[in-house]
Amino acid sequence: MTGLPLVGITSYLEQASWGVWNQPAALVPQLYVDAVIGAGAVPVLLPPQPAGPVARALLARLDGLVLAGGPDVDPARYRAEPHHRTGAPHPVRDAWEFELVRAALAVDLPLLGVCRGLQVLNAALGGDLVQHLPDRIGDESHQSAPATFHRRPVRVEPESRLAGILGERPEVLCYHHQAVDRIGTGLRPVAFAADGTVEALELPGARFALGVQWHPEADPGDPRLFRSFVDAVEEKTP
Repeated sequence: MTGLPLVGITSYLEQASWGVWNQPAALVPQLYVDAVIGAGAVPVLLPPQPAGPVARALLARLDGLVLAGGPDVDPARYRAEPHHRTGAPHPVRDAWEFELVRAALAVDLPLLGVCRGLQVLNAALGGDLVQHLPDRIGDESHQSAPATFHRRPVRVEPESRLAGILGERPEVLCYHHQAVDRIGTGLRPVAFAADGTVEALELPGARFALGVQWHPEADPGDPRLFRSFVDAVEEKTP
């Protein structure tokens, strides 16, 4: 390896305010940047943009990809009508991230999906989502208060890659109202909440293709997942 690996982090495209300005901005929570740096890689922000050949050209210059959390995936992406609690669509970001996922998997680029990133991974491989989880489980325990991460245990399948990283009974920081339903082609569910909600997916045989429904970037006291991801990135980097 000739230098620190470069890890792309997908970003939001939102109306934002800073100083005297209020205008559309590409942004990502600093927690993701800090997590990638802390794991030993250089973060590169990837603003949403028109999908196409640029995604493949960009990934050729990166050593790994993090799909950040964010707004709900457009249900049209998995051929469903929108639930009244599903957020407004973000078509540019959806198209961009779906293309990034497919291009990354095609070249076996290490990939880590966080919250929405797990859902994008699943939908890009033909799966679908529960659009409002309280309808399925009868409570709001996965998103108990606005903008508040809630620590809860998950059960991880033995002998999975994730179990090798976190063990079989980790506690994780949760904040989501949607979840994986039908599993995308080739993916394996490897972590579950007590109510049966799928909390993580892996792609067996990939160098590193893992999505988690929780927010490891918000838990700097437990850097194991990001460090394991960057270890896989470094194995790929010449």
